[in-house]
Amino acid sequence: MPGLAELTYTTLGGVVGAAASGYLTRHHERRQLRAAVMQRLHAVVEVTAGVRDVELGRPPVSRTADGRRRLTDVLGVRAVLGDGTDAEHAQREAFAGLTVAALAAGVPRRVTDFAAGSCERTLECTVIALADRRVGGVLGDDAEELVRRADEYQRSAVGLLLHRLWHPWRARPVTRRRIRDLRVDVGVLDRHQQAAREVLTRTEHVERLSAGLERGPVAPSRTAEGGAA
Repeated sequence: MPGLAELTYTTLGGVVGAAASGYLTRHHERRQLRAAVMQRLHAVVEVTAGVRDVELGRPPVSRTADGRRRLTDVLGVRAVLGDGTDAEHAQREAFAGLTVAALAAGVPRRVTDFAAGSCERTLECTVIALADRRVGGVLGDDAEELVRRADEYQRSAVGLLLHRLWHPWRARPVTRRRIRDLRVDVGVLDRHQQAAREVLTRTEHVERLSAGLERGPVAPSRTAEGGAA
């Protein structure tokens, strides 16, 4: 019959073994959850960067059924990826997967929203640049500058999500400050974006865009080839 010492060591060994097993299980689960977020995030960014061109879509409308004024709807175009897929539709599907994966991994919803929103803005800024090229460059250098600003904002927002994903405790104290900075950045970007939209959605430019798209493709530009990385 085992003595007290043997029972103590046996019990202690069982506790340590259970704790170690539980730790390894949780560690493995965290790695799986983080890997899922990385996969979904890659899908979102890949869609954003993969916009090849704009082509004729439904007739231009001033407002959609849900009350939003998506630029592609106002211009009567759709953004397409290299395989012809509708980029906005693909992006919405990618957003849904990212949101679920990020929440499961413990990333705050507002951090995920900023990252997703930055990709959405970058896609629209790419559409602005492509549409502007079609109507003869009425925005001048502002089109490329807008894409550059959107790229920088996207990198900052996605960077915050990655920081919270891989270093949650280290990122927690600075998250609020970084979100304040993102709000400032997106405010500046939004003003430039709205100004570009106002120019492109003028009746004469919408008509010129439609006419140009009916004539067929134009020579590719750096924006069309590289997308919004």
